[in-house]
Amino acid sequence: MFTTRDLFGKFHSPRHSLRSARARLPRNPNELATLFKNWFPAHWLSPTEEGPNSRERLYSLAVTFWTFLWQVLNPGSPCSDAVGKVIAWLASLGRHHLSNDTSPYCQARARLPQSTLQNILGAVAQKAEQRVRSHWRFHDYDVKVADGTSLLAPDTPKNQKAFPQSAQQQPGCGFPLIKLVALFSLSSGALLHFTLGNKHHSELGLFRRLWRHLQAGDLFLADRLFCDYVTLAGLWQRQVPSLLRLNESRTHDFRQGKRLSRNERLVQWRKPFTPAKTVTPQEWALLPEVLTLRLVRCRLAIPGFRTRQITVVTTLLDSAQYPAEALSQLYFRRWAMELTLRNIKTTLQMDQLSCKNPQNLEREIRMHFLVHNLVRRLMLEAARRHRVPLERVSFAGSLAAARRYGEALLQARSKRQRRELIDELFATLAADLVPDRPGRREPRAMKRRPKPYPLLTRHRHKFREIEHRDNHYRKKKSGPKHHKNSRA
Repeated sequence: MFTTRDLFGKFHSPRHSLRSARARLPRNPNELATLFKNWFPAHWLSPTEEGPNSRERLYSLAVTFWTFLWQVLNPGSPCSDAVGKVIAWLASLGRHHLSNDTSPYCQARARLPQSTLQNILGAVAQKAEQRVRSHWRFHDYDVKVADGTSLLAPDTPKNQKAFPQSAQQQPGCGFPLIKLVALFSLSSGALLHFTLGNKHHSELGLFRRLWRHLQAGDLFLADRLFCDYVTLAGLWQRQVPSLLRLNESRTHDFRQGKRLSRNERLVQWRKPFTPAKTVTPQEWALLPEVLTLRLVRCRLAIPGFRTRQITVVTTLLDSAQYPAEALSQLYFRRWAMELTLRNIKTTLQMDQLSCKNPQNLEREIRMHFLVHNLVRRLMLEAARRHRVPLERVSFAGSLAAARRYGEALLQARSKRQRRELIDELFATLAADLVPDRPGRREPRAMKRRPKPYPLLTRHRHKFREIEHRDNHYRKKKSGPKHHKNSRA
């Protein structure tokens, strides 16, 4: 004898329907966990056995991490928006008693372990390297690129103490200045390591901290700022060859040295008499007295670029195995890393940070770099699956697609539907390519004029009267010359 349950199965059971509805509820406060959670071990976000993250809290380690990641992935979102995201998630679970106060969330962000963020950042970068390592290498070398930039932090006493503002600015008129040097992979574009400093640190000195991450089998590529004797000799002792643009302060004469071709010479650089300030006396004593290098004059006849002829210096001395044309093309690819830093600072709006103390500033920077690596991983997968050039996959387009498809993945009811959405995501990224415009010129100029506000030349509490001194204001009918009591 058949029953209703035998005929229609368990899918029409009220209890099973309730369990299925609860299973479809999101386990994390936003959609990014559905998109990125499989790219690093999940146990790194589990509660710890002891310490501040061992207690059972509403803002657990996983909830705080994914909320913070969502906030960085959506530039300009304040902490109130992040808290609102958590409130909406709790409402879907039937819990309606969370305050709109942002203080608990900010305290939870301060509890995020720096080591956990660094482990996740490294794991995502390593997975990206494994995906692309066999695709592009330079003569069996993994090319690593270093570049530096500066960031601005909120004007708080703690930030000013750790990262003082420029000495040319009056107190209260400037912002704490952070110097940053990062190490990228040229093949995948992922950020591998970085270090921070203040205005008293040079970029060369900060780069010395990253030497331990360069090993045999790597090739170091950078611009002329890193072209000094210590870098070339120190990395060569570590069996890491370098390719750098010749520093403009160092004279060179192609009539001297051993001639390899018309545009190539083998030269010898002697160790400077004055020890460099960026290394210890013990490290300076271990550097060789003479270093043999290869100067290569490269011609880059590419329309729209400023430099048509550059001189590079390298410790790759074999001109037959590493021809000049290959070196020039390799150095030209370094410009992609300049665009990578621009994407992080401009598209993700990392040029002006928001945290109020140095520890949280470092967490915020790590989260920006993690978002960059996650988006680069999406770009790599789209380029690999659909066989399109990686450099033409749009970073801004991938960032927007991650937001859109993440929301759709959150509503998917089955694994099959999630797989289909992910496949469609990669197809969308591969179809929306940046136009190839090799001769296009894009000067760094602004079309929109800023408002003619005066500069803040003293502390805001003392800057009571705004003196309009611009010519545009003087010529207007409402300018100071039309008022008897105005100060011209």
